[in-house]
Amino acid sequence: MTLEQLRIFIAVAERQHMTRASEALALTQSAVSHAIMTLENSFGIRLFDRVGRRILLTEAGRVFLQEARAVQARALAARECLEDLGSLRTGRLHVWASQTLASYWLPARLNRFAALHPEVTLGMTISNTEEICAQLAAGTIGFGLIEGVATGPFLETEILARDQLLLVVSPEHPWAQTPPEASALTETPWVLREKGSGTRASFETALEGWGIAPDSLDIVMELTSNEAIATMISSGRAATVLSASVVSGLIENGLLCPVSMPFPERHFALALGARSLSPAELAFCTLLRDGGPRTG
Repeated sequence: MTLEQLRIFIAVAERQHMTRASEALALTQSAVSHAIMTLENSFGIRLFDRVGRRILLTEAGRVFLQEARAVQARALAARECLEDLGSLRTGRLHVWASQTLASYWLPARLNRFAALHPEVTLGMTISNTEEICAQLAAGTIGFGLIEGVATGPFLETEILARDQLLLVVSPEHPWAQTPPEASALTETPWVLREKGSGTRASFETALEGWGIAPDSLDIVMELTSNEAIATMISSGRAATVLSASVVSGLIENGLLCPVSMPFPERHFALALGARSLSPAELAFCTLLRDGGPRTG
């Protein structure tokens, strides 16, 4: 049984006339008759009685007409659903993003997408770069927003924006007055982001570039929250490295002091896996590539 057979059956049942049904369907009368005959023969049941030049629904035909209309309605609803998804009149966008991106860079872009496509439901999962790359590699998600370089096979990245790491301490820390040499970084306690985060990976890469083993640092605490780390540093004697977007406000308010250290520039990136993207995901990635939020 096909949707076309159901469409023909409904047209004939509603008009109780082959010729009128064929005209309404823009089909030949023989094509309409063949479809009805095939449907009846496939299930061994008569749907119409032929009374002279007229055709009348049998009892089985009347029962089947209700089901056929219901199936046709669901098929039309399914088609409309696909059309709505394709045109972004409905749908869902769920973004996986690393913490710094999710907290400081992404909200304005999500707001712009919501303004352009108000019928699309938005959601977000905040994770670290390593976990997002693992989800991409597993095919669980189609894209993610990460800091630094993607890890894992079959992943592609596109740079979306540039970011700068800053070493920061409290105003009472000795480094607030006298920046240390790179070799002296092992002489203070540290509070850092967890392993697997883009911030931690970028910091450790910089350390290795200066000839310092990351394990040689006195790491007293690891936290998954940028804000919690910044608050701890502002009231303690440890040092940390965070994105400039995280600490700029605290620096302006005098709660943290930046320490001059030549960190290489790092990137915010769109990471893509092997899974195909939905229309909403494609539209959002296009918005990100085009520069994100705009004012007008």
